[in-house]
Amino acid sequence: MPKIIFTDTSGTSREVEAKAGQSIMEAAVQNMVPEIDADCGGACACATCHVYVGEAWTAKLKPMADMEESMLDFAENVQPNSRLSCQILMSDDLDGITVETPESQ
Repeated sequence: MPKIIFTDTSGTSREVEAKAGQSIMEAAVQNMVPEIDADCGGACACATCHVYVGEAWTAKLKPMADMEESMLDFAENVQPNSRLSCQILMSDDLDGITVETPESQ
C-alpha cells in the first residue's frame, strides 16, 4: 500500500498507509492525523483539509480542478504547493508523498 508522510506544524512527522484510490484526507481521518479537520467529509466544499505538498511531488499530481481552486480561496496562507487533500487520490506513483499541514485550517 502506498504511504503518506504527514508533518504537522510542530514538525512532528507520521507515516500512514493508504489504499490505492483513497484520498489523502480519508487516510488522514482514518489514522487520526492532527490538523486535518475535513469538515465537509471530502466533498470539496470547504478548505479544512488544506495541505502543502512536498515540492518533489507537485508535478506528479493531477492538475487542480476549478472547484478545488475556488475552495482554496477560502484557505489561509495559500502557497503555490497548496492543495486540498480530499482531491488527491493515492496510487503507487504517489508512494511516499510528503504533505505538511498549515498553521490553521
